[in-house]
Amino acid sequence: MLATTAQLTRDLDLAEECAQEAFAAALQTWPGTGVPARPGAWLTQVARNKARDELRRRAAFRRALPLLVVEDARDPATPAGAARDGVPGAPAGPEDDRLRLIFTCCHPALSREAQAALTLRLVCGLTTPEVARAFLVPEPTMAARITRAKKKIAAARIPYRAPAPDELGERLGAVLEVVQLIFATGHTAPAGPHLVRHDLLDRALDLGRLLHRLMPAEPDVAAQLALMLLHDARSATRQAPDGRLLLLAEQDRSRWDAAQIREGVALLTASLRRGRPSRYALQAAIAAQHAEAPTWADTDWPAVVDLYDRLLARWPTAVVRLNRAAALGMRDGPQAGLDALAPLLSEPALATYPYLAAARADFLRRLGRHTEAAEAYAEAIALTDNDPERRFLSDRLAEVDARGDRPPDRR
Repeated sequence: MLATTAQLTRDLDLAEECAQEAFAAALQTWPGTGVPARPGAWLTQVARNKARDELRRRAAFRRALPLLVVEDARDPATPAGAARDGVPGAPAGPEDDRLRLIFTCCHPALSREAQAALTLRLVCGLTTPEVARAFLVPEPTMAARITRAKKKIAAARIPYRAPAPDELGERLGAVLEVVQLIFATGHTAPAGPHLVRHDLLDRALDLGRLLHRLMPAEPDVAAQLALMLLHDARSATRQAPDGRLLLLAEQDRSRWDAAQIREGVALLTASLRRGRPSRYALQAAIAAQHAEAPTWADTDWPAVVDLYDRLLARWPTAVVRLNRAAALGMRDGPQAGLDALAPLLSEPALATYPYLAAARADFLRRLGRHTEAAEAYAEAIALTDNDPERRFLSDRLAEVDARGDRPPDRR
């Protein structure tokens, strides 16, 4: 409803106001008349009527700078007054409107934080306080961020449309990064009492499925959805009943979502058949190696390291190098992993990244260098704000403190 109304108003704020007024009208009208056969169409038509009334009242509207520059995306074969879902005058293509809204929210002229905030607010329907909690910022800060993003859309005259074919690569990349950011924030919450934010996971998966439904031939869209599905399939087993964090080696694989794994692997296979694998396809392939291994001992670590090598060539980031070092330590032993981590200790991008210290601590623990491991665990704890992760690291710190420098633990 918001996306369709925004196409008429050229103004995100006005579209939101009209959508809210339509819900208010339904609360007043439906108790007496009953819920209409097509409530969504009723609400959309009321919102659009209210928008038209407001636009008529704005005598200087055409002289004002529109918040959104709308290109006429109506199919020329569709008459202006054609009906949709029994609603006269409603434009065709509500899903196309949602696609335009997603690409507008994720325009590269906006910062990544603003893109994610607008997507959660306008496409997913979260309130401003909910978006603020998702990204651990005060509500006034998030409200100002969303307002600035809308003004940037106005000032830059960002068109309310899906990109042309020659623009798709850049624009789709921004959309997928925003969806992945929302998923990652939900997969392991940056702070607080919960390891997983299921509300954000659900939003990201909904967005991924929507994009795949609208763009089924795009290999990156399929691969990114596959990546989310393969990770999310393990969500139910990442913590013990008492809330303790469980590593992959400890998880009950019989409780992983087998249907979701099959869906993810099928999407990944379809993506790989369409050409050179993207970063999302390679990440999904790594996740599939873990998801399809019957046990931890059956994990094909040579294949995982090889995939990380290919990912590093495609997407050379510090976090990928860290993950590759962790996989190398599993393939070739803890000393090899520790050696691969050494160059990353001076990497600015990882200076406050707790997983670097945690990986180093684990390799030192496995080598029996418990005093050094204790120092690394203490560093990881200082950088971690997620309560279940802090508890796990604190338990490991107590373990190595109790052992001192004794013979190595081969677990």
